[in-house]
Amino acid sequence: MSNTEKAIDVDKLLKNKLKSVSVGALENAVSDAVSKLVGEDYKCNIDDVKYTLFSGADFHIKIELTYNPED
Repeated sequence: MSNTEKAIDVDKLLKNKLKSVSVGALENAVSDAVSKLVGEDYKCNIDDVKYTLFSGADFHIKIELTYNPED
């Protein structure tokens, strides 16, 4: 192995840390990020979560403008 190549940490790949993050926390984080980018309040709904073997996840995400009649 050359000096520029790194060994792959298989244990790190197989431990999917995303499983320890609640879907609600992900929804809140996405809502906050989109709201800041757009300048309007948005809500996020995540469902159909499937965790992948190599520390990833596939899911359906829906982002909608939060309707507030007082605005």
